[in-house]
Amino acid sequence: MNLIDAIRTIPDYPRPGILFRDITTLLGDPRAFRQSIDELVQPYAGLKLDKVAGIEARGFIIGGAVAHQLSAGFVPIRKKGKLPGTTVSIAYSLEYGVDEMEIHADAILSGEKVVLVDDLIATGGTATAAAQLLRNLGADVVAACFIVDLPDLGGAARLRAMDVPVHTLVEFAGH
Repeated sequence: MNLIDAIRTIPDYPRPGILFRDITTLLGDPRAFRQSIDELVQPYAGLKLDKVAGIEARGFIIGGAVAHQLSAGFVPIRKKGKLPGTTVSIAYSLEYGVDEMEIHADAILSGEKVVLVDDLIATGGTATAAAQLLRNLGADVVAACFIVDLPDLGGAARLRAMDVPVHTLVEFAGH
């Protein structure tokens, strides 16, 4: 199955000129969802990974399935104020301001091998901040994986510049 066919494109969302790549159609298709998870975990099969870290919110869906397939623990990276325990946070730039994300301070042990997961990589602001947050806790960020890459926006290249290998399944030119 060609996974790109399972992803809906919504023009002019969230604002005019944007082509929003909606993976909810892929998630709702059992064959496409299974194939996506199988393809995401394939490069890491047989490796001893400790954790999969998923970025809120679609990264929770995908990351949970990836963690299950890899027999690894799952760690949520959430928006500020959503985790109940002691947290470590990082601020990062958005197109129109600054945001913050958090992880539980005890979620990652120093030296643990972690794969970062989200649905889509665009400019890379969120993903690079998440990788740095994991490293701040002592994680060995083995890789970052995404279903969709928007390569013209440079996010995957930003992660690679941080020495984080990137694995994606489909690319959409432009944005």
